[in-house]
Amino acid sequence: MQELDRLRALADPERAARASARHKSGRETLGVTPAQIEALATEWRGERDLEARIALAETLWDSDVHEARLAAARLLVQARMQPDDGAWAAILDWAPQIDGTEIADAVMSAAARRLVAEPARLDQIVPWARSRNPWLRRGLLMATLPWAKMNNPKPGDLEIREAVLALMLRLASDRHGAVRQAAETWLRDLAKRDPARVAAWHEAHDAMAVVEAELPEDDAIDDIPQDASEATSPEDLAPDDQAPEADQER
Repeated sequence: MQELDRLRALADPERAARASARHKSGRETLGVTPAQIEALATEWRGERDLEARIALAETLWDSDVHEARLAAARLLVQARMQPDDGAWAAILDWAPQIDGTEIADAVMSAAARRLVAEPARLDQIVPWARSRNPWLRRGLLMATLPWAKMNNPKPGDLEIREAVLALMLRLASDRHGAVRQAAETWLRDLAKRDPARVAAWHEAHDAMAVVEAELPEDDAIDDIPQDASEATSPEDLAPDDQAPEADQER
């Protein structure tokens, strides 16, 4: 595959060893820099129509090479993309396979564009909030991050913002560090635009924590029920208290 060969030509073994030690996925890692990946993705986007671009993204993803998966996501990061159903379908296919912060955020950056383009798609990912897969729980927050950054949200945008804030009452205390980090990012971005709303959210979150702390252990509320619809295989689960991995060196 020509595109994968071009990524391999940029490989840096020392950088790859450091990156592989961070993300610990066991996936082949080349050590290509984010700037190099972006340059290639920009070139490939410009050379192809939308259908060919999505096909290339899917092929790069299926290679299971770390940088190829990052490039696949970057190929789909575009505000205006019509029709974009194929890109959205690819993102939904990739999401359950995510196993680390860097790839997660690359894919959710693409997802965010498709959600802004068609907010009704949120209904398809809201169940991620109760998934057993921590990367889907994080993904919901990162994919909806544009609604934390809107300076002049419309009524429909405010409804989405409130829906995410309600889900975050649980996700902000998630047992997985990467989910908690995403919640902190969401709240920090919103605080720049609506500090009063974030202050009110913290009051509600603290009050809920007090109530739950007073419940008998057997009555504690399970934030991820046993019949969760997004159950994954054991290898999809990271340790409960695992902190999010660092971003690839820049």
